[in-house]
Amino acid sequence: MDILWSVISGILVIVGVIGCVIPIIPGPAISFSSLLLLQLKSNPPFTSDFLIWLGIIMIIVTALDYVVPAYGTKKLGGSKSGIRGSIVGLIFGIFLFPPIGIIIGPFIGAVIGELMIGKSSNVAFRSGLGSFIGFLSGTLIKLIYSFVVGYYFVESFF
Repeated sequence: MDILWSVISGILVIVGVIGCVIPIIPGPAISFSSLLLLQLKSNPPFTSDFLIWLGIIMIIVTALDYVVPAYGTKKLGGSKSGIRGSIVGLIFGIFLFPPIGIIIGPFIGAVIGELMIGKSSNVAFRSGLGSFIGFLSGTLIKLIYSFVVGYYFVESFF
């Protein structure tokens, strides 16, 4: 039975890493679930405290993935309208054009938000660019987390 748990966990680690770049798949959560599944082995490799901390970090990483695009918008000069537009664009992008909508939705939303309050197209574009950079940063954070989980997955066999 241990072999079955190990194989399924390995698949989950791979799907988790893929999910970091395909926005509709919750990569960090799937990666984390691979470690939880390894706990079903006859000799569980991780302590409860370790898993609790990794779970808390997974929740933070997942939350950051939704906050960082708005923060990027603000950092590159976006106003509250650009930030709101980024958030609305993310929501619409998730439901109307998955998975690409999650990538371009915040960008388009930030640009539209800035244009609606009379900002120049240059300012609106910078705001959208900030949102896009925020999206890329969020993806990088998710990838780092999933690779760390993958490391612990591999380490559990040695």
